[in-house]
Amino acid sequence: MLRLLSDENFNGDILRGLFLHQPSLDLLRVQAVGLREADDPAILGWAASNERILLTHDRATMPDFAYQRLLRAEPMAGVFVVNDRMPMRQAIDELLLLVNYSEQAEWASVVLYLPL
Repeated sequence: MLRLLSDENFNGDILRGLFLHQPSLDLLRVQAVGLREADDPAILGWAASNERILLTHDRATMPDFAYQRLLRAEPMAGVFVVNDRMPMRQAIDELLLLVNYSEQAEWASVVLYLPL
C-alpha cells in the first residue's frame, strides 16, 4: 500500500471518501505533521524524507518545485497532481486504483497528473 501525504488545500471530501473505502489507508495531512503553512519546497522535502507520495491540487507551483528537486538529484517519493475539477468520485476511484495496484517504488521521482 502506498504511503501518502496530502497538502494543505487538498479536498477533504476526497480524503474522507478514500478513508471510507480504504480505512487502513496510510495517509497523513500536512496539518498533522506540523507543516500547516509550510512552503512547497519544505513539504516536498518532508515527503521525500518520510517516503510519502504527495497529493496536491496545486498545478501552478508544486510540479515546478518537484521538477527542481529532480534536477538537483534530490530524492522524491512522487507527486500525484489531482485536477480539482475532476468529479470527486472519479478522483477517489483513480487514487484507490493507484493505492491498491501499484508499489511505492514505482512513483519515486514521478509527477503524475490525474485524471489518468
